[in-house]
Amino acid sequence: MLYVVTGPPAAGKTSWIEAHATARDIVIDLDRIALALTGPGAPNWNHDPTVQRVAQRARFAAIDEACQHLDQVDVYLIHTMPSPKAIAKYKRLEARIITVDPGREIVMQRIAAMRSPAMERVAGRWYGQRRAPSPSAMPQASRAW
Repeated sequence: MLYVVTGPPAAGKTSWIEAHATARDIVIDLDRIALALTGPGAPNWNHDPTVQRVAQRARFAAIDEACQHLDQVDVYLIHTMPSPKAIAKYKRLEARIITVDPGREIVMQRIAAMRSPAMERVAGRWYGQRRAPSPSAMPQASRAW
């Protein structure tokens, strides 16, 4: 099964996956990929643009390969704002789309505390694109950082 986990930055998408995935599952998370590609002491977020580009390429390759094995393993994919084309692809793959959204106020507090100010714009775009709550929305309670 393919689980596509969406939501604004700092919503708790990674925490949702950690609560549901097993050690045998494949988790495709751009932040985790970027961290794996950097040296000791690299930040968990706010990576250099070159690191982001390399990580994005690795992510695309991982998605393509992992989707060939959906009959053998569950795949958890973080995709903050999938395009209509991406959503159509995920639906063809019979993905379960999960939206994690603890609410704009909590997201903005988390971004202010630990993310780049640029993520405020991404969160603003995410909320601007949302017209109505998705029936698969999974509210995520705030957590201790």
